[in-house]
Amino acid sequence: MIDWASEQSIAGRAGQARFDRLAITSVFGDPLDLRTWSGAPARLAMALRRRGIGVVGIHSGGTRGEHILLGAQQSAMGFGVPAATEAILRGRMARQGAAARIASIIRQQGVRHVLHMGTLDLPAIDGASDVKHYVYCDHAWALSLRHRPDIDSYSPRAVRWFDELEREALSGLAHVFTFGRYVRDHLIEHYGLAPERVTAVGCGMGPIHPYYGGKDYAGGKLLFVAKHLFQAKGGELVLEAVEIARRTRPDLTLTIVGNPRVRRQIPRDPAITFHGHLPFEDLQGLYRDAALLVQPMLNDPWGQVYVEAMISRTPVLGLVRNGLPEIIEHGRHGFMVDRAEPRALAAAIIDAVGDPDRLARMGDSGLRHVLASYSWDRVAERIAFPPAQPANDDLAGRLAVPDPLPVAMPLSGAGPRQPTQAP
Repeated sequence: MIDWASEQSIAGRAGQARFDRLAITSVFGDPLDLRTWSGAPARLAMALRRRGIGVVGIHSGGTRGEHILLGAQQSAMGFGVPAATEAILRGRMARQGAAARIASIIRQQGVRHVLHMGTLDLPAIDGASDVKHYVYCDHAWALSLRHRPDIDSYSPRAVRWFDELEREALSGLAHVFTFGRYVRDHLIEHYGLAPERVTAVGCGMGPIHPYYGGKDYAGGKLLFVAKHLFQAKGGELVLEAVEIARRTRPDLTLTIVGNPRVRRQIPRDPAITFHGHLPFEDLQGLYRDAALLVQPMLNDPWGQVYVEAMISRTPVLGLVRNGLPEIIEHGRHGFMVDRAEPRALAAAIIDAVGDPDRLARMGDSGLRHVLASYSWDRVAERIAFPPAQPANDDLAGRLAVPDPLPVAMPLSGAGPRQPTQAP
């Protein structure tokens, strides 16, 4: 099925295809499996295949036993005890092992173009001058340090080492593709990449359909979604904030979708409904039923959950961090809070639900924005077909983005609500 904002939203194809056959890699699992990396590599592969490009999937990560051994070696080298698998995968030995697996497979398959989902299986060690490597990333190591909740688990030496490894991984690539413009700008400023070698291509989403039906924006129905990392996605913050907000708005209700293992953290409260992992059709129904997605993610690089809510005409509320300002166009389609503090979040919730007409306008404008901007077909087109003349990566669009207004206040300019009709 073609994404909802596919061919009509893509500027005319200007250049020759970069490749006719491509390997997509991921250290987190089979990139052609929808369970890997929230399905992003698999959906991108589908979109590339719709354009006649052959795709090979490579799981470049090692086994659990290998990770344990690498963690012990890392600790013995003086980089501290890795607190998570990510810290092991960022090390040189894990990267070299992943790169070696890729080199072996592409040699057997005769593949000459490799798209890496992130930098953890780079730098490449295939040594073949005719193999071109690309990366598609949603974040970078140095950028993640601004808000990492686990930063205390990394020694200063490890922080410096990982930044050096990230710099090595990004060097020598044929091109770098990013989810957001903010990541593109960081790679240019911090790692010194040439602007013409970095393109922000956005992302798509799951098989969710745009919603044009009726919605109750006055009923105070809040939604929070976290398939994993409940605390890092802002779950504990949401629970505290909603408890405070209900002192002013006792009619507020909260629906949480999360890993069943966090159920014990959810208070027994008739105003709070918890669901374990749901079929996508049921999750789609919750998006459509909600008046506001409350998702104060502490350090999520992008957040497809925002896009999925917006295509359901549900405005979003989150922290002024990472990709959210870009996704909601600095407040046109949602609300932003400047600090991860329950009272600040509660005040923003009360402000948001206090104006149902504004929520409705934001819902309509958010839907239009997603349809025009976010699609795996659009991403595939920009990755596979470079423009005939290199552009300054949507510089005009970047200049057109207005400056943010004060905390938790949406930008004006959404205009009067227009009636929506299904196409």
